[in-house]
Amino acid sequence: MIRCVRMWTGPDGNSLFEEGHLDIGAGLHGKASGLPIAVNELSFQETAGGGSFEWHQDPQPQFVLTLAGTIEFEVKSGATFTLHPGDVLLAQDDTGTGHRWRLIGSEPWRRAYVVYDAGADLHFTPQEKQA
Repeated sequence: MIRCVRMWTGPDGNSLFEEGHLDIGAGLHGKASGLPIAVNELSFQETAGGGSFEWHQDPQPQFVLTLAGTIEFEVKSGATFTLHPGDVLLAQDDTGTGHRWRLIGSEPWRRAYVVYDAGADLHFTPQEKQA
């Protein structure tokens, strides 16, 4: 399983998030390539250590794959979550109040943005809620 945090816009216009994972599956043709997700764009970006970005929405629904760096996200409620290298953000809060982020530590945040096709099966499974 690959750790994934899904962030979306709730009915009140504020961003919400939930932890879960991406289902990998058995892969195609007996290989470890996993379950495919239809995508249409891939880009990379780097932000120097100590960087941050104030309140914003995502430009479009997309996956954000953290390659290096540790980053803390915050939504308007004050709730936060942290991503580490290898974690995936399923960013779907492209309306509303949005979120902000800041880098933790001196390492740069290197990431890949993967814009998925509308209607694609994203293979995201939310974490079971604790009672």
